[in-house]
Amino acid sequence: MRHRILIIDDEDDIREIAAMSLESVAGWEVMVANSGAQGLVRAANYKPDAILLDVMMPGMDGPSTFRELRSNPATARIPVLFLTAKVQASDRQRFAGIGVEAVLVKPFDPMTLSTQISSVLGWN
Repeated sequence: MRHRILIIDDEDDIREIAAMSLESVAGWEVMVANSGAQGLVRAANYKPDAILLDVMMPGMDGPSTFRELRSNPATARIPVLFLTAKVQASDRQRFAGIGVEAVLVKPFDPMTLSTQISSVLGWN
């Protein structure tokens, strides 16, 4: 199955590497957004199967973007996986407590990113 993924991250390199990885390794369709605000619009219009969302972004950060996604009926049921370079046990617990599917660590391995996502979301 060809999944549709939205990547929301303010870092150009991360967006490009993740998008190329998911397109070439898994054959998924990928859309990107460079901010939380842009991501909210694209998620509502694109209706992805899942969203990879950076935790630390200027303006609207990942948790704020996540709350907005959940408050919109058009995006409320889309699974969200956080991407972060800062991973501590307390952060993982806090993110799990708000309903995020998983926390993926940056830097990630482009060759296994789609496998990680598939495993978390039961797409295997």
